[in-house]
Order: sequence, then C-alpha cells, then structure tokens
Amino acid sequence: MKTPRFIQLHDLAPHALAQEAAAGLSAASAYVSPKFFYDLLGSRLFDAITELDAYYPTRTEAAIHTEHGPSIARAVLAHTGRTPVLVDLGAGSCAKAARLFGALAPRRYVAVDISVDFLRTSMLALQREHPATDMVGVGLDFSAQLQLPQTLLDGPALLFYPGSSIGNFAPGDALRLLREAREAAGGGALLIGVDLLKRKALLEAAYDDDLGVTAAFNLNLLKHLNRLLGTDFDVRGWQHVALFDERESRIEMHLRARQAVSVRWRDVERRFAAGEQIHTEYSYKWSADGFTELLRQAGWRDMQCWTDAQGWFGVFVAAA
Repeated sequence: MKTPRFIQLHDLAPHALAQEAAAGLSAASAYVSPKFFYDLLGSRLFDAITELDAYYPTRTEAAIHTEHGPSIARAVLAHTGRTPVLVDLGAGSCAKAARLFGALAPRRYVAVDISVDFLRTSMLALQREHPATDMVGVGLDFSAQLQLPQTLLDGPALLFYPGSSIGNFAPGDALRLLREAREAAGGGALLIGVDLLKRKALLEAAYDDDLGVTAAFNLNLLKHLNRLLGTDFDVRGWQHVALFDERESRIEMHLRARQAVSVRWRDVERRFAAGEQIHTEYSYKWSADGFTELLRQAGWRDMQCWTDAQGWFGVFVAAA
C-alpha cells in the first residue's frame, strides 16, 4: 500500500495568523476571515450545520451527484481523459472527493486545505480504501492564491470545488480563483458546486437556524480569537446576525455588539458601539446563467450544469 505524502505550503505560524486576525479587527469596519471559523469546535459545529433541515446545500448537492453521477463523470472524463489527477480544493474530511473515486479512478489525489494536519487522518483512511492511488496532502491557503507544485499536476487534472464555497468569494475574487484553477487544470476540467438564487426566507433560514447551531458556529470564532490573539471577547455580549442583501446577491454574517464594549489584545484596545458589527462571512448566490458567464470570463469553456428539481443548487462541469 502506498502512503500519503504531506506538503505544508502555507505559513501557519501562530504569530502570522494572529497578525492577520488583528489587522481585520483594527480595520475601520472590523472583519475576520471565515478561515478563523474552523478550529476544532468550529469544524464540528459546521458538520452539525450540514445536518440541519434548514441547511439545504449539502444534501441537495449530494442528491444531484447521486442522480446525475454517470453523466457528470462522462462530462469530466471527456475533458481530462481516463485516470485524471483529482485536485480537491478545501478537502477537509475528503468524503466528497472519495465518492468520485469509483467513477473517475484518479491516478493521483491531491487534497488541498489550509493545514495538512486537518487532512492526515482522513487521507490515511482513504489510502487504505485505495492502496494503489498516489495521494498528496497540500497545506495551502488558496483564498490568497492557488498555485500548486507542478510536479503534482502532470497531465490534465480535475479541479474539484464542492459545497458552494466559491460563494465565500466576492465576484472579482471568484473570477481570479477560477482563472488560477484553469491554469492548474492543465487542459483538464472543473467540477464545482454553486448555491443558486432562491427566496430570501429560504436563504436566511439556512444561515440562522431555529436551534442556534449557526449562531454558535459564528460566536465560537470569538473564542478562537481569544486563544489565537489574546483578545478578551465575552461571547455573551455579541449576537449572531445573518441577512440576505438582495442588491449584492449575498448572505452576510456578522457579530453584533449587544452593548458598547471594549476589546483588548496585547497593547491594543478597540471600542465597539452598541450595534456595531464585525463582518465574518459573505456567501454569494448565483443564477445558473450568471455563473456560466463567470466561468466564460475566467477562460473555461463547454460548460454544463445539473440542478435539483427545485433549482436550488447547481453542479457545473467546464473544460479548461
């Protein structure tokens, strides 16, 4: 049996992450990158979110792959050829990519996440299921730049980006990432999941569930900052906010101060007025035609899209 290799390309030194978080908190309009959601508890809370009735994206995307899997696989292999390199962006548990192995039989699996430590256990388990497949875990923050070692990308590759995570990028940043993905594909293909526009009530319920799991996920970010940066956030003083901005076509998540509060870290003090917010996430929603046009602008071609019966979610395949 082969053994997975691991390469850490992104600097995960605590001081570098702390500096990034501090810069966001110090900005005129405070913000924190969504990457800081995913400490151990945050990752578990997100897994719980995907099980909620109100959170449709995960189960809807999975249902599309179940119903249209053979057609999707044929479309991919028409562009990559047999046994492509499979590049899994934001791999996490590797579970979504694992479901593609039977149809695509990749010769190499490249799992990309911000930290290889997130990948080790799941990749070792996946290697036992596919002992002959070359597997490489890459620690990379591709939200800044998607650039992989060329030695891993010999021949056409499939860039796989499920879960509607492309929605976390503003349109200009999404365009940049899609262009970088096309370069990395080496003449191969893209397989990407996209959350589509729908009624405001459905969208807001998915990000502000009745059980408060998404609120806990958002508020846990403050506890992560307390450990990482040494801030003194009291989560009881903050409120989870999720709303859909129809003009910008995006869900916005914020943390709103319940009353005037001062937050301290190191030799810095930041005062927040009652009602002032810290932005934590955008999730842009697209029409099928709008996302197809974005792919075209990024240089992709021969776009195909599969949706569920309600048109809530789209799975796109495109050729590099």
